[in-house]
Amino acid sequence: MPIVEIHLIKGRTLEQKRLLVASVTKAITESLAAPPETVRIILSEMEKDDYAIAGTLMSDKGR
Repeated sequence: MPIVEIHLIKGRTLEQKRLLVASVTKAITESLAAPPETVRIILSEMEKDDYAIAGTLMSDKGR
């Protein structure tokens, strides 16, 4: 049973998330020959205050 965890900055629409999980499921089923019903996807959303690149919070980028 493939399990995928995807971390995202908050702000994506429900439709974008639907497209994402459908596309990831398709990629997994095609590459691993896993039945779609065995694919599990966990979407973890975070605020820009909870993610940093090179020592700078995403919420501070562009200031």
